[in-house]
Amino acid sequence: MKLLIMGPPGAGKGTQAEKIIADYQIPHISTGDMFRQAFKEETSLGKKAKDYVDQGLLVPDEVTNGIVRERLLKDDCQNGFLLDGFPRTVAQAVTLDEILFDLNTRIDAVINIVVDPSILVGRLTGRRICKNCGATYHLTFNPPKTLGVCNECNGELYQRKDDNTETVENRLAVYNNQTKPLLDYYSAKGNLYSINGEQDIDEVFVEIKKILGGID
Repeated sequence: MKLLIMGPPGAGKGTQAEKIIADYQIPHISTGDMFRQAFKEETSLGKKAKDYVDQGLLVPDEVTNGIVRERLLKDDCQNGFLLDGFPRTVAQAVTLDEILFDLNTRIDAVINIVVDPSILVGRLTGRRICKNCGATYHLTFNPPKTLGVCNECNGELYQRKDDNTETVENRLAVYNNQTKPLLDYYSAKGNLYSINGEQDIDEVFVEIKKILGGID
């Protein structure tokens, strides 16, 4: 099962990714993980990417695409994988298709988790983090026993600067603008499946399993 998961910040993409890889026993391949592994293994492409990162520059597509190819060639991807964070553009999606064609395979399904922006703003702005131990809470979905105080260590809870309403709305706008062409691309290919992410976590996963069961 070769899958791609997409969704805006706060949609619950990470939670569903964990459920998918546990249920289908396939590796979860995120862009960050691929880069870190390439850095650690000191591959030629990993060294090139690190040079750009160390200079605070964006890694060019040709280097990123090469790292993706190297990762998908590894043995643990033979029975499938879940891509997360790549591709981000139509150009990268086209290259991914070319890579997979060379490997005699293709993306079986693109899972797109959809949540109304107003709900996402509430989810993201309600997050609170302990200054002391790093425990994470949510004012609505996982509130601390005492407002502003960590259950675990009694440390002070704070809101990250990028979790304020203005920043969150901007992040969502950027995501939607960048992602729409990609969603159109996969929709045209007929392998895009959009799921209502406003449901209970387990209900979202039930829908995902129904889709993947139909593909099997």
